[in-house]
Amino acid sequence: MTRAQKRDLCRILIVGAVFAALLALEHFGILQGWVLFALYLAAYLAVGYDVLLQAGRNIAHGQVFDENFLMTVASIAAFAIGQYEEAVAVMLFYQFGELLQSVAVGRSRRSISQMMEIVPEYANLESDGKLTKVDPDEVPVGSVITVLPGERIPLDGVVVEGETLVDTAALTGESVPRSVSVGCEVISGCICGSEPIKVKTTKVYEDSTVSRILELVENAGEKKATAERFISRFARYYTPAVTAAAVLLAVLPPLAFAQPWGEWIRRACVFLVVSCPCALVISVPLGFFGGIGASSKIGVLIKGGNYLEALSKAETVAFDKTGTLTQGVFTVTEIAPNGETEASLLELAALGEGYCNHPIAASIRAAYGKALDLTQVSDYEEISGRGIRASIGGAAVLLGNRSMLLEQGIDCPPSKSFGTVVYCAKDGRFVGTITISDRIKPEAKDAIRAIKALGVSRCIMLTGDRSAAAEQVAAELKLDAFHADLLPGDKVACVERLLSEGTLLFVGDGMNDAPVLCRADVGAAMGSMGSDAAIEAADVVVMDSDLRKLAASMQIAKKTMRIVRENIVFALAVKAIILLLGALGIASMWLAVFGDVGVAMLAILNSMRALRVPRL
Repeated sequence: MTRAQKRDLCRILIVGAVFAALLALEHFGILQGWVLFALYLAAYLAVGYDVLLQAGRNIAHGQVFDENFLMTVASIAAFAIGQYEEAVAVMLFYQFGELLQSVAVGRSRRSISQMMEIVPEYANLESDGKLTKVDPDEVPVGSVITVLPGERIPLDGVVVEGETLVDTAALTGESVPRSVSVGCEVISGCICGSEPIKVKTTKVYEDSTVSRILELVENAGEKKATAERFISRFARYYTPAVTAAAVLLAVLPPLAFAQPWGEWIRRACVFLVVSCPCALVISVPLGFFGGIGASSKIGVLIKGGNYLEALSKAETVAFDKTGTLTQGVFTVTEIAPNGETEASLLELAALGEGYCNHPIAASIRAAYGKALDLTQVSDYEEISGRGIRASIGGAAVLLGNRSMLLEQGIDCPPSKSFGTVVYCAKDGRFVGTITISDRIKPEAKDAIRAIKALGVSRCIMLTGDRSAAAEQVAAELKLDAFHADLLPGDKVACVERLLSEGTLLFVGDGMNDAPVLCRADVGAAMGSMGSDAAIEAADVVVMDSDLRKLAASMQIAKKTMRIVRENIVFALAVKAIILLLGALGIASMWLAVFGDVGVAMLAILNSMRALRVPRL
């Protein structure tokens, strides 16, 4: 509890004790008349002065119809007809309900704002052999900073000295520290282990991972789900409508049928108290806060309630293959020369891939394992989704998929190897293939099984890899379908078709899948710790590569939506019943208090269930 909440609790407890004493004294006839009125009024003002002031301020600013107005009118009217104890009880229980709401909302917001703890307070710059603490905003790119044991890494960069374990739990939810040494990339927000390291910064603070994530988290509450927008619109029209109904209930029967004014004013007070929309206005957004917060605890960032709602409705899940279903760690598993030696074919491919940043190119260079003389390479050209064209030692070289070579009139038999096959041609002649294989993530099968158990009708794979490799992965993971040999534009076309078949969740690695992530109903970027492209393009960002966390977030989303629907139905049903009973004169003010505060408390407690994190 905050200091203000503790102060409010003390006030409620003191007034509650005084109220109980006044009830007892009134019951035994010890206090009566103006003395009783004055003591009840003092208790009323002590517990409800802030509600009265807020109602007055809102009216002055033209915001008349809210719960403060309803409570003020109902309680003052109760005083006017001599129902002192009911007037104090209404305000006392209303304040208690508001306190519970404040505590619940604070707890739910803290589950999201825990991400704010990753903010680094300073960076250590070395000057004259001494470390000086400076604001991370003031550190330019290319500076070398020192991170001491237990400190948060303030900026993204590359380790240039030292070796340590890095705690990434605040970003990924992963409890096992990651080992880093010279040459390893590190990102801001992680905690340095038992050994100091020196890091050369690669980004300014405003572009660093921690800054981008904080911006995402801070904006998460702005994108409201359909249910939240409905409640906002509902409250806007509902409160004036019930206020008008209460006025008519108080005035029409006495005027039209000569009924007693006191009884109908009492009924109107009951009507006003129970009509407060607190349960809906607080519990529905609270449920979404809880769901977003629960996901953040496991390292999954959801950009808003609307995306949480869409995630719960996903009917089809489409996966990228490399880096999403597979580890993205490629190794050369087969070299099949045609008129060349294995060594010369591998050297030719390594030179051709010398300027490429793709994982396949890196695996070929790693398999070659020697320094490359790239002065031999000229006229280098990357053909998107197809391969590479270059001149190597004066020879025209093509490296890529089979269709690219066939289009150039180069005859090459299809490879029967499983994996990604790079076809190689030199001066118009096919000289062999190099096969690179990727490994399926160990948790992928369990994750897909869990996703299907949540009601997803189809799991599909979209990949630029060749059909044989895609078929092998799809069969092992028991996917419903796959589409292979896709260029970036083909993936978008596939997604367009899938969108017409129901709500679509696309899961990619966040780097080369940005167009598809943007186009799908929900785009989820996997393994995106430090990926600017992912944070920008995706609606859901999984901060490491564990697919089970995506399944857990879908489970959280479905649970959140179930809780929200329960709260809406329960609150409206109970209020409708008590409103009817109040209008008929059957419901008392005490039942009205339950219809307002009691229902709100139950709805809030129900919403808090969304904070629970499922087991992975």
